[in-house]
Amino acid sequence: MSSRPRVLVAGASGKTGREILRLLAPRPVTVRALTRSGTRTAELEARGADEVLVGNLFDPADATAAVADVDVVLSAVGSDLRALRGARFVDGEGVGALVSAAADAGVRAFVMESALGVGDEPTSPLGSVFNAVIGPIQRAKAESEAALRDAAMEHTILRPGLLTGGRRTDTVQVAPPGAELWGCVSRADVARLMTAAPWTPAVTDRTFEVVDNPLLTGHPDRVAIDWVDGPRRP
Repeated sequence: MSSRPRVLVAGASGKTGREILRLLAPRPVTVRALTRSGTRTAELEARGADEVLVGNLFDPADATAAVADVDVVLSAVGSDLRALRGARFVDGEGVGALVSAAADAGVRAFVMESALGVGDEPTSPLGSVFNAVIGPIQRAKAESEAALRDAAMEHTILRPGLLTGGRRTDTVQVAPPGAELWGCVSRADVARLMTAAPWTPAVTDRTFEVVDNPLLTGHPDRVAIDWVDGPRRP
């Protein structure tokens, strides 16, 4: 990886994506922000993006352009409830195209924001609610997770609980799939883990449930990780 890594933030205009940009802004990286909205260019540049690319992940050519010369992909791509009216989900088809393009381009690491309840492992009642309410989106995320695990590059997958706009706490609980965690977690905390993951060897090629629930501080499956907030300026 180059001395000044190039990082793609996919879904940059979303709430988690904007938190990621804020965290990356002071770091010695070159940030490319990917958004579907051409009206967000000035805003994303103001938030720290060095380059803004307007593209649609349903178009494989746009996915290929997004990852050109990129070292790390941070994917905060996700659908809202309106997507349930359609038959295509960017969480599946779009992220899958991004994963494929990234692997072909030689990207070193890919970090994906998924959701609690995705996958076949046992899940908490909260994960079951997610599956009942947004089942098609959850299944699309599972397809992308599987594609990422099979791809020839390092990966980290985070499955957060109910996302909030709260402040960053650094008190999250992280556990492997099947731990049945439940609760909320701020997008700021999720963004912090996503930006740290490519420089944290302990999370390479792993999947985690993530919540911020004081009742689960002593959970037997909780994993203690020294998240590396890098790279840093010398």
